[in-house]
Amino acid sequence: MKAFRMVIAALALLPALVVAQTVPLPAPAAGSTAIVPSPPTLSASSYILMDANSGRVLVEHNADERLPPASLTKLMTSYVVSYEIAQGRVSGDDMVTISKNAWSQNPVFRGSSLMWIEVGKQVSLHDLHVGIVVSSGNDASVAVAEYLAGSESAFADVMNQHAERLGLTNTHFVNSHGLPHPEHYTSARDLAILSRAIMEFPEEYDLYKMKEYTFNNIRQVNRNGLLFRDPTVDGLKTGHTNEAGYCLAASAVRDGMRLISVVMGTASESVRERETEQLLSYGFRYFQTHKVYEAGAQVSQTRIWGGEKDQLQLGVTDDVVLTIPRGRHGELEAVMNVDQVIKAPVAAGESYGELVVSLGGETLATVPLVAIEAVEQGSIFKRIWDALVLFVTGLLS
Repeated sequence: MKAFRMVIAALALLPALVVAQTVPLPAPAAGSTAIVPSPPTLSASSYILMDANSGRVLVEHNADERLPPASLTKLMTSYVVSYEIAQGRVSGDDMVTISKNAWSQNPVFRGSSLMWIEVGKQVSLHDLHVGIVVSSGNDASVAVAEYLAGSESAFADVMNQHAERLGLTNTHFVNSHGLPHPEHYTSARDLAILSRAIMEFPEEYDLYKMKEYTFNNIRQVNRNGLLFRDPTVDGLKTGHTNEAGYCLAASAVRDGMRLISVVMGTASESVRERETEQLLSYGFRYFQTHKVYEAGAQVSQTRIWGGEKDQLQLGVTDDVVLTIPRGRHGELEAVMNVDQVIKAPVAAGESYGELVVSLGGETLATVPLVAIEAVEQGSIFKRIWDALVLFVTGLLS
């Protein structure tokens, strides 16, 4: 036993090395084409096309330019509502008393849109959320801001804290509705990132595909015209002021691939819809989504020391899904950086390296490699033998 302890002590001095291994990728889907033209040039101040699953940007133009967002602001207002509901701090059934300040958001503010709530009445938080998403109600936005944070200014601070947490580096809010202010701005990239975050709340995201709703005996129609002529589109939000022009954040799903587009600063409603359609069509036609690794499946295996078995199966905790240009699946490269010395016991889910998938030198995904099974310690003789082998290996290296 004294010799065993000496070997174990020497083993602790071995360097923590990482071994890189190339691993195979699944076969590509049939019917791919390798012809991918340059992206379209749109009549817009700024735009972006993003893969919703990975966040990879497929097309962008002036995507980080700080611009007035108009009612695209309400994406963040809606996100805060969804977040608070998910945290259990509020419920869609909560009744909100409408203040005079919320009610007074009327057409005297040029370009304002309304849910037509009435001062002193109580409205459920769910109905107010629908009013924000579908009819773009400024009155509903203010009512929600006051209910969740106590005042519009306090709610703007909450919005900005969420923006920082989500990594929105070119965004700053001063109100919940999007009426112009010199310090109220965002960017196409930030809005795409925010749209991805909204989709983390699927029940709330379902509101965005509502084509119409009736409140207070007033029927209102969703301003996103793409909902009415493209069945693959299920969101998100329109915006317009003189300063911002006509804007549209949209999302669609085709053949299992979801894309997010943001188009800002176009000349009219028809132009923002036409340019959005062009952007989405380009993405769906010339890009393809591949599930390159499945959650829980074995990606590779590596040596484990002192365990009841000699091989440790490694995999990923979540599906690795990538959207890449059609016909380039064969160019994907995957490398595993695995800890060289892994000693039992090992618990399932523990990380022992990382998997890096790249295309043409660009890293597309870096995910932890985890043990997909537990491995207990082996017998005392197995541990002594493996410790001796490691000790000799360390001396030789």
